[in-house]
Amino acid sequence: MTARLLAACCACASWLLLCLWAWRQARRRAAQAAGAARELRAPAGDAVLVAHASQTGQAEALARQTAESLRLGGLQARVAALGQLDLHALRAYPRLLVVASTYGEGDPPDSAAAFADTLMGADGAVALDGLGYAVLALGDSGYRHFCGFGRRLDAWLRGRGATPLFDRVEVDNADAAALRHWQHHLGLLAGRGDLPDWETPAYQPWRLARRVLLNPGSQGGPCFHLELTPPEGLAIAWQAGDIAEIGPRDARGGALLPHREYSVASLPADGAVHLLVRQMRGGDGGLGLGSGWLTHLAQPGDLIDLRLRANPNFHPPADARPLLLIGNGTGLAGLRALLKARIRAGRHRNWLVFGERSAAHDWFHRDEMQGWLAAGALQRLDAVFSRDTPERRYVQHALLDAAEAVRAWIAAGADIYVCGSLHGMAEGVDAALARILGADGLAALRRDNRYRRDVY
Repeated sequence: MTARLLAACCACASWLLLCLWAWRQARRRAAQAAGAARELRAPAGDAVLVAHASQTGQAEALARQTAESLRLGGLQARVAALGQLDLHALRAYPRLLVVASTYGEGDPPDSAAAFADTLMGADGAVALDGLGYAVLALGDSGYRHFCGFGRRLDAWLRGRGATPLFDRVEVDNADAAALRHWQHHLGLLAGRGDLPDWETPAYQPWRLARRVLLNPGSQGGPCFHLELTPPEGLAIAWQAGDIAEIGPRDARGGALLPHREYSVASLPADGAVHLLVRQMRGGDGGLGLGSGWLTHLAQPGDLIDLRLRANPNFHPPADARPLLLIGNGTGLAGLRALLKARIRAGRHRNWLVFGERSAAHDWFHRDEMQGWLAAGALQRLDAVFSRDTPERRYVQHALLDAAEAVRAWIAAGADIYVCGSLHGMAEGVDAALARILGADGLAALRRDNRYRRDVY
């Protein structure tokens, strides 16, 4: 009898402790929600609003990690559940970052269902013209509607006039490389290149085999062609469009610094990773962490910490459809790899629009490009140089001049690939394409994944 009584008392005590824990957890969540609501009602100023649509807690945890990175970069950041936001809150903040998971068959998480129903499902027009935004979409590619809610939210914000701060980042099963790409954009947003990595990449020791200055005498920053060879015995495999994650160091043999990302400009058949890197300097004249390491501190023969990251959204199409390739500056790197892949596959319906400062100094890989044009592997090449004409002309002006041809290529099934500067070039190209194709035509290209960008 005593043993039974003791067991019953233990069971009751355990149940009471469980109830107490659940009550305290509920109070903690309620306090967090109340605090977030108070923050939302406070004057927004220049604060970045980081919203999460979470089913299991992963999106919320990443949203809080995102906000912490922004604060380390000197920005104000506030965190709230997407379901707490209304139209007033969306219009009160100049910038919005959303970490969005997908539930079921492309549905929003339960916590974001009200937002999806009341705002995204509203019949009336919702204008968000003054809002800059970005979306981190979480998903599992094993499901049919991969990142479905994140994609739907991105399209809804863009359709309401909001401006992307950078392109949507999609994460498959908490992929660390995709999360580093998101963090890379957070550093650019904060203007800080030294934000610590959430998770250090698993680098391999590649060797800097060759470095050539491509633009001596240029008014712009020095730009270098680099070739990095793999360690002996490493099976190298990547596709055109993929990214090299570089671990810079503060000196030869020095400490490892936060990673940097560069578009790969070559194919495995070249036997080396080719990069196109501009030497950057900060306001104090100091060298950029990544470019300073690759173009100045490291010397030919030195080992470079490198990891290749797949970038499927920028891979070339599997068929022979035409490609319109648009880029400026070092954005030529990603386009060069795409052209190499297309030419190697015998697909020659390629049109390149490239922009830089001066034809005399800044026409990177000029002989190679003109050789492809002469051989018919490149059907059309439009190079525009902003300092060579009385009025500054950029790639978007070349597109507008060729509007009829652009429409003809799109009608023939062409995909558009853009690589280079997000601000200035990519924005100008977006506006030019909207004028040429119409807003609905451009939206249709995005929806059909025929308008792809690797911009930074």
